[in-house]
Amino acid sequence: MINPLKISEMLSKAGEMQEQVQRKLGETVVEGSSGGGAVTATMNGKKELLRLHIDPSAVTSLSAGEADVEMLEDLIVGAVNEAGRKADEAIKSSMQGLLGGLKIPGLSD
Repeated sequence: MINPLKISEMLSKAGEMQEQVQRKLGETVVEGSSGGGAVTATMNGKKELLRLHIDPSAVTSLSAGEADVEMLEDLIVGAVNEAGRKADEAIKSSMQGLLGGLKIPGLSD
């Protein structure tokens, strides 16, 4: 028979773990870049974009040409996507550490 007090305790611990994970994700910071560092995106573990740095040389080299603007847009997308992949890796690593090696679909290889 299941002890209701144990369920309550388990739910309380699960809530504490969730708070821990959210705090850790907010503190985790990753960077992704593209174009040899021309564009750098900084993101936290919650996948919130914190900063986007565009090297001034990437902007000054732009002419009025549409292709140049598209290239800069592609560099931005690439940097943000790389930061997102790194955030995913950090999230996965954090979750595996907190869960102590439990095999949970989507989190284990």
